[in-house]
Amino acid sequence: MSLFVALQTRSGHPIPWVCLCVTAALASIETLLLREQWIRAKYERGEFLCVEKQEPYSAGYREGFLWKRGRDNGQYLSRKFILSEREGVLKYFNKHDAREPKAIMNINSVNATFQPTKIGTAHGLQITYLKDNSTRNIFVYHEDGKEMVDWFNAIRAARFHYLQVAFPGASNSDLLPKLTRNYIKEGYMEKTGPKHTEGFKKRWFTMDDRRLMYFKDPLDAYARGEVFIGGKESSYTVLAGLPPNIQGYHWQFGITIVTPDRKFLFACETEEDQKNWMAAFQTVINRPMLPQDFAVEAYFKHKP
Repeated sequence: MSLFVALQTRSGHPIPWVCLCVTAALASIETLLLREQWIRAKYERGEFLCVEKQEPYSAGYREGFLWKRGRDNGQYLSRKFILSEREGVLKYFNKHDAREPKAIMNINSVNATFQPTKIGTAHGLQITYLKDNSTRNIFVYHEDGKEMVDWFNAIRAARFHYLQVAFPGASNSDLLPKLTRNYIKEGYMEKTGPKHTEGFKKRWFTMDDRRLMYFKDPLDAYARGEVFIGGKESSYTVLAGLPPNIQGYHWQFGITIVTPDRKFLFACETEEDQKNWMAAFQTVINRPMLPQDFAVEAYFKHKP
């Protein structure tokens, strides 16, 4: 079962199912936050009956202050954020009276996903975007759950507008899954280097579509590295275990990802972790690659 909040176009006509999509099977804090705000929107605020009350997240422009985690010191400070659908950007400013933004995020690569456990607050949101084709993480929160959900919906609405322009012939049902996405899987594994002689190191891994990123800490701003996971038609495979004579790992449940260029070796703490990661990798590998996937793969092959 899914729950939806319909947004409006600038002309006042409804955009079908530009949504808060809450899946009943998910028993997470994220679900609780979205479900709570969906209920309040419908029964307390009457947003389903009154178009004007949907303005906070469907106006095409949003400005406000969020607590943002510092890239280097991990301290959360109040930062001004502006989302402009017309400019196609989300930006933030280090000082409240600053004229120039600290960062400009093109809406074509922006993603937002609630991460309450990782961030440590019920209203924590992880925003990502591509900077020089590498993923940049920004962690934010607000004390008010409605404010945070309004920002989430505003980003989705801006993404919907961008996708409508970029893919004019696409149906709403084709565009909706592309608004925002949750990660396929996250968690700790060990990894070794390209020579397979380096010691294995524990890293936090995030599977975001076809990008497998690894971090020293889950809240790092940038990944230590990224691995592209292609399709089986391009000779990508995942195998249980490690090649013979590999040493230096502490966890016993190995995984080998074979790509056209090299093998990537990982080790999981438990057999269940190994099975779950392998299932996630296999799902991605079994999915046919799209034209944009081949473009990303080409960049990875020529990445300095």
